[in-house]
Parts: sequence; structure tokens; C-alpha cells
Amino acid sequence: MFFFILFVSMKTGILIFEDNNNLRESVCRLINYADDMLMLGAYPDVLQVESLVKESNPDVILMDIDMPGINGIEAVKIIRTFNSKVQIIMLTVFDDNIHVYDAIRSGASGYMLKKHISDKLLESIAGVMKGEAAMSPGIARLIIESIQQNKNLSNDYNLTKRETEILRSLSHGNSYKIIASDLFITIDTVRSHIKHIYEKLQVHSQTEAVCKAMNEKLV
Repeated sequence: MFFFILFVSMKTGILIFEDNNNLRESVCRLINYADDMLMLGAYPDVLQVESLVKESNPDVILMDIDMPGINGIEAVKIIRTFNSKVQIIMLTVFDDNIHVYDAIRSGASGYMLKKHISDKLLESIAGVMKGEAAMSPGIARLIIESIQQNKNLSNDYNLTKRETEILRSLSHGNSYKIIASDLFITIDTVRSHIKHIYEKLQVHSQTEAVCKAMNEKLV
């Protein structure tokens, strides 16, 4: 019994809110096939989101945006009033700037288009559990384009050239491993630079750093 409880506790607990029955069931099957993940619950709306999240205490929440009653972005705001640690990945068909920005500003850890779920979801869940941001390629491109349009504004945070390169790469949705490879440095060096970036920007996560870079045109 003790071994079973320990084994279950080592898995990443997942909660999903998605009103499309077929998609919700497909995601559940995908999670259930993963040896290191555990499906804690799947719901078609977020009307009871506070009690459900408190009861199940998930590691990761997969959140649709367009749902009846209360939308996913509002649900994220509710969750963040009592839980700042759970990772929240938005799953949506929307790829416009307004929805991306609103979701990230509300406290989402990542933003994934539903068309990428089958081949990117498990990787994205593993990534956010390591502190990385989950972003579909198209979403990362939207953020980069917004940043590039306003990159002539001054940088008041005294980021070094290397820190700026790493922040730009983070905005592309790249993992620490990819950044290390692209810049010919070690992963530990990447982590060290990111720690300094967080300190200078006064943020606590990769998503916050990317959002701040986007809003204040830092790269």
C-alpha cells in the first residue's frame, strides 16, 4: 500500500476543463497513456472551478478559453486568487493577440493551440513542470512580432547582451536545452542567466518574464 501511494504521488496530477466532449475525452486518453501523469478530473465547464481545484490539488490544469457560463481566462483569475503555484496551460483555437495577452496576464503558464495537442501536449506539460513556458510556435511568433515592432524603446533593466539573447529565445518558446545548444553554453549557465533576468525584471517565472518583455518591449 505504501509503495502504491508513493508511486501515485510521483505522477504529475492533471485537471482539465474543456466543453468539447470529444476533445476532452481524447486528452484524457492521452494523459492516461503517459506513465508519469495522472488524470485527476475532466469537466465541461468551470462553474465550480475553485472547489474542484482545491479538492484535487493538481500540478497542471489544462484550460479551454471559450466555455459556457464563465470563460477560461476568468477561471484563471479565480484560481490565481488562492493558488499561485499550479501550472495552467490554455488550450484553445484562438491565436489572436488579445486572447494570448489576456491569458498570460491573468496568470496562465502557457498557451497551446488545440491543433498541436496530439504531438505537443505531453512535452508541454513536462516543460511547465520544469519552469518552462508552453507555447505553440504560432503563439510564440505573435509575441516576437509584437516585441520586434517596438524594439527601439530603451531597456531600463540593464540586461546584458547575453541576457537579452536568452530572453528572446525564451519568448520563442525554446527550452533551456535548446537555448544552451544554440548559444554554445551549458544548461547550468542558461539557468544562471535566467536567474539574473528574473532578478532584474522582478519576476518569478518564465511566463512572467516573457510577458514583461512583450509589454515593455525589452528585446
